[in-house]
Amino acid sequence: MIALRGLALLLLFQAAGEALAHGLALPFPGPVLGLALLLPALGWAPLRQPVAAMADLLLANLSLLFVPVGVGVITHLDLVERDGWRLLLVIVVSTWVGLAVTALVLKALLAHPPEEPPHG
Repeated sequence: MIALRGLALLLLFQAAGEALAHGLALPFPGPVLGLALLLPALGWAPLRQPVAAMADLLLANLSLLFVPVGVGVITHLDLVERDGWRLLLVIVVSTWVGLAVTALVLKALLAHPPEEPPHG
């Protein structure tokens, strides 16, 4: 039951992000804004526990989320045959760009570690 509350919260934050994106005509996808809203909200323990339960459930069943993608590839084998090398190139380049950006962000974050909060 707690995971169901977590799903409801995730959907609520996604809806809030969609509302902001459409209401303010922002150039960002609603789910991205919803995640940006969720991030600081996760500091609140009553919200963190159900979201964590839903995240665990989603991660445990992650392989099921790839079934529609696999079916889509099978139904469009003619496109894969025709443009497969382009798709492969885009996948490889975007993976390397993602890794490079992640490395640069990690390097910048490690260069400036956060200050320790005072113990008291």
